[in-house]
Amino acid sequence: MASWGKLTFAQKKCVSATGKLMQQTEMVSPGSRIGMAISGGVDSFLMLKVLTIRQAIMPFPVELMVLHINPGFDATSHAPLVDWCAENGLSAHIELTDFGPRAHTEENRKNSPCFYCAMQRRKRLFELCRDYDLTHLAFGHNADDNVVTFFMNIFQNGRVAGLGVNEPFFDGKLQVIRPTMLLDKKTVITASKQWELPIWKNICPSNGETKRDEIHDWLKSMWKNDKRIKNNVFNAITRQQVDLTRKKV
Repeated sequence: MASWGKLTFAQKKCVSATGKLMQQTEMVSPGSRIGMAISGGVDSFLMLKVLTIRQAIMPFPVELMVLHINPGFDATSHAPLVDWCAENGLSAHIELTDFGPRAHTEENRKNSPCFYCAMQRRKRLFELCRDYDLTHLAFGHNADDNVVTFFMNIFQNGRVAGLGVNEPFFDGKLQVIRPTMLLDKKTVITASKQWELPIWKNICPSNGETKRDEIHDWLKSMWKNDKRIKNNVFNAITRQQVDLTRKKV
């Protein structure tokens, strides 16, 4: 039996769907150095677990490194991640910032707190990828995130676009990848619980009060009485993003 033991149905789905997407979009190659943006939430922690398994399965070597930017609401919240990385032999960069509190002050007058904080954390992640000579930056977005982003872009920006699966940045020096984009949120939550991942609560004062949350609730109301609508929307938008990536690679 493999070192990760026998997998449940949800866990197998996470591992196989991630592998399928990575292969379809030529996401990584021999010698890839992948920085994994881990927030401590269920999505990113699930990606972390799955990529450690995929690393062992891949027919060529890749390197993994955990990147965690603590937004500053709780200076000790990342302790479970530190312990998990140590237990699983993963290198990690853990950094405490004040991005979250600053996003909720007069310093940030033009943007929403979430936009400001996310922008600052994304900028710092790019800097870390440069400093550690990483070739890839992986985010744990799933199919639900992709669908919500798609409709947010329509309503707020007037453009048709979801989340990129495999995108080049800085003239191709860095690839931003989303290996778990084929997974639905329900499967992610189920598998995470079964793996007993040490996820911690998001205590940001804006959590649950964002435009993204509003659109997500609206979408849920649209397919509440007909699950076929949800399946059709998810499949259509997911296929679009995967096909766009195939044309680029």
